[in-house]
Amino acid sequence: MPDEESLEDVQEMTAADMTVYEAVAALNTKERPATVAEVAAMTGLPEDDVRRCLDSLAKGGRLVPKGDAYTLGTHDWGLEY
Repeated sequence: MPDEESLEDVQEMTAADMTVYEAVAALNTKERPATVAEVAAMTGLPEDDVRRCLDSLAKGGRLVPKGDAYTLGTHDWGLEY
């Protein structure tokens, strides 16, 4: 589990990480995990790049793997879509 300070530092995220994270967040508002294919379709990024971002975000605690998909990790903010 990452420490809360590292979760607060969004500056350590790349532009691709942010794009992927936002796509997962948008899909999670529908109460379901996001797959690589769905995130790639939403972002226009190649699936290999999406997979790398998802893995990196999961290792950092920002996302949680759920089988072949991902949900948001620990956060203290709300989403408005």
